[in-house]
Amino acid sequence: MGGPAARLRSLDWPAIEQSLDERGYASLPRLLTPADCRRTAALWEHRERFRSAVVMERMRFGRGEYRYFAHPLPAVVTGLRAAVYAQLAAIANRWAANLGSREQFPSSLETFLARCARAGQRRPTPLILRYGPGDYNCLHQDLYGGVVFPLQVAIGLDRPGRDYTGGELLLVEQRPRAQSKGAAITIPQEDGIVFTTRARPAAGRHGFHRVVMRHGASEVRTGQRRVLGLIFHDAA
Repeated sequence: MGGPAARLRSLDWPAIEQSLDERGYASLPRLLTPADCRRTAALWEHRERFRSAVVMERMRFGRGEYRYFAHPLPAVVTGLRAAVYAQLAAIANRWAANLGSREQFPSSLETFLARCARAGQRRPTPLILRYGPGDYNCLHQDLYGGVVFPLQVAIGLDRPGRDYTGGELLLVEQRPRAQSKGAAITIPQEDGIVFTTRARPAAGRHGFHRVVMRHGASEVRTGQRRVLGLIFHDAA
């Protein structure tokens, strides 16, 4: 199937960009192989690979657990994170311009992470989330400092309908002077969903306006759901 960069180049990026512009999210099919998914999910059992763990119920974030990877990141995470960022940087720059921001994101993840480090954000943010029956994730935003990349990705490591039921990715947009709009998305194994981290530009009659998004996960009914999260800015 080739590496992450080759798989990403084969995707329909005009359609992905249109979906992001119109809905704030888009599908990225087959980012990983089934073997990649199994190997990545198995890392959960190696506590030394993670810098911190969060039991969501203790923090009133929901129910379930997530763990942030420590340096050095697994090779599959490092390669995929850099390859996806390179495809998204131009979209992020266009969004920033449409929202009236002068911020520009460099074309390479390495350069962007150097910017994070200069701002005191040096802790890696890729993570695995694990949910069992009755577990869920409250609506939130993954903001870890002043430097924020406007897009992030959730990748399914298990097979919906076979390994678990429920556990849809929840995306809720808070639209100006209107009711909130929600989406519930099942993430197939191997696939990613790229979505708005904080806000996106939406075209209106008088130019662009800011639409804020939060995300979470619906309750898992049966089985075990594991997700690889790719957040591109590091944490303070």
